[in-house]
Amino acid sequence: MSEDYIKKFEEAKERIIRAENSKELEEIKREVLGKQGFLTQLLRSLGKLSQEEKVRLGRLANEWKETLEKLYEEKEKELKYKILKNKLYQEKIDITLPGRKKITGKIHPINQVIEEILSVFKEMGFQVVYGPELETDYYNFTALNIPEDHPVRESHDSFYIDKEHLLRTQTSPVQVRVMEKKKPPLRIVAPGKCYRRDMPDATHSPMFHQIEGLAVDTDITFAELKGVLTVFAHRLFGKDRKVYFIPSYFPFTEPSAEMYVECGVCKGEGCKACGYSGVLEILGCGMVHPQVFRVVNIDPEIYSGFAFGMGPDRIAMQIYGIDDIRLFYENDVRFLNQF
Repeated sequence: MSEDYIKKFEEAKERIIRAENSKELEEIKREVLGKQGFLTQLLRSLGKLSQEEKVRLGRLANEWKETLEKLYEEKEKELKYKILKNKLYQEKIDITLPGRKKITGKIHPINQVIEEILSVFKEMGFQVVYGPELETDYYNFTALNIPEDHPVRESHDSFYIDKEHLLRTQTSPVQVRVMEKKKPPLRIVAPGKCYRRDMPDATHSPMFHQIEGLAVDTDITFAELKGVLTVFAHRLFGKDRKVYFIPSYFPFTEPSAEMYVECGVCKGEGCKACGYSGVLEILGCGMVHPQVFRVVNIDPEIYSGFAFGMGPDRIAMQIYGIDDIRLFYENDVRFLNQF
């Protein structure tokens, strides 16, 4: 037996015993017990020896192989246990620690109000529809009977993308789009974001929400408009809140009015939220202008209708008693967590 093989056997045992990780152990196994390992080479060399030497050295080589394989298995178990022990230590849970409160997501207060408003109108038979935020000048202004020289069409009031396109200033274009595709009777509400070049203050924001409403049928009157909106206001704010309709002007309705409710923050006494007037405008409304009907090929001699547009942001201020609209958009978690 070559002293070189005996030395390799002893070195192999020592290397297996001292292996520090599975990768190192596998490398040792490949070098010792693999096809190119020294034991395989020893067994191949037996063919040159006498029968007696073959038997003696073959038995010894097999004993070495069994010894090394047993050492390998024991070391493999030891390393796996070590890995498991470290993993269990790192992932241990101290059951004496107090539990961690899970922070769950919440619906934004404005979205809560929008859903509540829509649910009221859906119960009254209105269908919810949506339209694009990027609008054409035609749908946003012309089709709504807004004159070419009206100030709202100027760039200092609206966000234009190019000469023909702008970020919509209202959700009213949706009513035109709906009337183009569907014929009366119609009852729709259209929620969405709108954009105007307003300086941010307690009651204004350059991006805000609006819900447009439209009802078209034969024999619809202004009395029905007032009735629907009064029911809506009482459902949303409570029957004790006073409601006011004040004559106004909008190019796409005639006659027109603005609807006010008693300020929920100051209860009519006057505060920052209502401009110290005791009331707050929540929507504009009126009977659909005959010219708007003509644009969409609806005969104003047969059909009549009413339209309204409200700001959920200001309504949310009233419901939650908030005196500054900017709080909704500042993303202060301390504020939002209250809802």
